[in-house]
Amino acid sequence: MEEKVNPNPGILLYTRIKKSPYYYGSRRYGVQLYSVYNHHYHPRHYGDPFEEYWQLLEGVTVWDVGGAERQVEITGPDAFEFTNMLTPRDLNKCAVGQCKYAFITDERGGIINDPVLLRLGENHFWLSLADSDVLLWCKGLAYSMNLNVEIKEPDVGPLQIQGPKSKEVMTDLFGEEILEVPYYYMVHRELDGMELVISRTGYSGELGYELYLKNASRDGLKLWDAVMQAGEPHGLRPIGPCHIRRIEGGILAHGCDMTIEENPYEVGYGYKWMVELEQEQDFIGREALRRVAEEGVSRKLVGVEIGGSRLGAYNDNSMPDFFPVLNKEGERIGKVTSACYSPRLEKNIGFAMVPVEYSTIGVELDVERPEGVVPATVADRVFFKPEKAEQRLTSAK
Repeated sequence: MEEKVNPNPGILLYTRIKKSPYYYGSRRYGVQLYSVYNHHYHPRHYGDPFEEYWQLLEGVTVWDVGGAERQVEITGPDAFEFTNMLTPRDLNKCAVGQCKYAFITDERGGIINDPVLLRLGENHFWLSLADSDVLLWCKGLAYSMNLNVEIKEPDVGPLQIQGPKSKEVMTDLFGEEILEVPYYYMVHRELDGMELVISRTGYSGELGYELYLKNASRDGLKLWDAVMQAGEPHGLRPIGPCHIRRIEGGILAHGCDMTIEENPYEVGYGYKWMVELEQEQDFIGREALRRVAEEGVSRKLVGVEIGGSRLGAYNDNSMPDFFPVLNKEGERIGKVTSACYSPRLEKNIGFAMVPVEYSTIGVELDVERPEGVVPATVADRVFFKPEKAEQRLTSAK
């Protein structure tokens, strides 16, 4: 039989993979590529990812993340104690109505997940997840510790509205007062009978909001249509999460740039406000992370500028495998975890995990791309720093 590689195989649509509350709304706008994220179909792009990049930078976009960003809801008398134990962050510093970017760590300090944590009440939390089974982790821990908590996946589906014109769309939907919501805080709103929690957060490095819809299985299409209608005068377009922009902004993706095999110090998030070793309450992985803090790390995630021809947009089948990183003697020393071509910077950029002795900005390396070995240089991991933009790196303070 003749061998023949299909460069763009399809994705099977069937009952085993779950669907976002907005699935049938977003697909009407021509989804071109799905991935599977948190056991759900996840729209990755609707056409040209580079056009979507410019739409995010210059206009306003909506992202169907209702299946990708699953929520773990933690309630009950021991909910604060339990949730604070999950993360190296001290949640005594998280007020009701506030959000925090937080790691969920295992006993070795490995990063199980990096959700946005929302504190809806004294003992009421949502973990807005990246891609891993935190629900099962939490349920197992709560059972073994015999704590009085209820842990479930609520009927909540988020939409992200991102881009400089997101404020116009949000004002048309919710009024001028929505612009007063501080970065990484949330408010409760009702829209035409729909209950929402709205946060000033997002995965874009641009101005943006997340709309967490309650009763999402019932009201998902209703909210989708309301957002599309409100956004039409402002040129709103559905896109997938823009990996070019998140790589430019130094925003990491769980599953590639960090996994359970990496700890916060290795990926450059060992800040005292992210890993609070001196807090009163214990947390899972505390002693392991204390040892790492004292002894240091042997490898580090860095930014890299990569030579050769233009890379793709990362979310377009252009990087199915990690790129090996070589030193100038030709020895394999690490890997590029995600990379793309930045139209604004006119260069290939990405992140790489390398030994600490190769992690200084300006160090010259080589990267093995499918077409051959190309030169690379270690760079600042935040490739683009807008003069007036709140980056996710500082969002959780």
